[in-house]
Amino acid sequence: MNGKIHSIETFGTVDGPGIRFVIFMQGCTLKCKYCHNRDTWNLHSGTTRTVPELIKEILNYKSYMDNSGGGVTVSGGEPLLQAEFVTELFKELKNLGIHTALDTAGSLPISQQIKELLKYTDLVILDIKHIDEKKAIHLTGFSNKNNLDFARYLSNLKIPVWIRQVLIPKYTDDKFDLQKLKKFIDSLENVEKVEILPYHDLGKFKWKELGDVYELENVSPPTEEDIKKAKLILEI
Repeated sequence: MNGKIHSIETFGTVDGPGIRFVIFMQGCTLKCKYCHNRDTWNLHSGTTRTVPELIKEILNYKSYMDNSGGGVTVSGGEPLLQAEFVTELFKELKNLGIHTALDTAGSLPISQQIKELLKYTDLVILDIKHIDEKKAIHLTGFSNKNNLDFARYLSNLKIPVWIRQVLIPKYTDDKFDLQKLKKFIDSLENVEKVEILPYHDLGKFKWKELGDVYELENVSPPTEEDIKKAKLILEI
């Protein structure tokens, strides 16, 4: 089975516990205004790889992962668009005793294939784009319904989750929205960690290279005080 891969990071330290072999899948249906990987959107780009090819490369780093409590993280793009491929990869990783993490926006309806994938997933890193549906549509082009339903489904299955939200001034930093997000997170039974990711514009050059307009051109990254306030509300 083939998968479309955007890129690989061999010594990742932020996308899950320990040292991670991070695979960024090609393709995403969301249209997040702040996306720093705009070049991952195209479903037909990327490099074609097989599961055996990836396993062979991953095994070169197994000692680093084992010694650090790390593993493999599949990110994107949106990895759920290639759920069948990721399932086959995770099956092989579990056979090898390697920790698996899925970094996703959970923006697709929960299919049988996604349910199968979750059987082999040790950790889900879930990006909640926006807790308010109308604001989510404005920010990403899509409702947050699937995103929140996915979070609830993971809670029911007791699959460990890290919740992430990008803090964007004037978009995701409203006090009442953050309070609503906190309430939602508190309703889940499987959250191990909550992270605020400060917005940055380091990927805006990719938009320009692709001939697209970067709508957040005049938005500055949050200040330390902004981040502190958000963390206080979320109690992290």
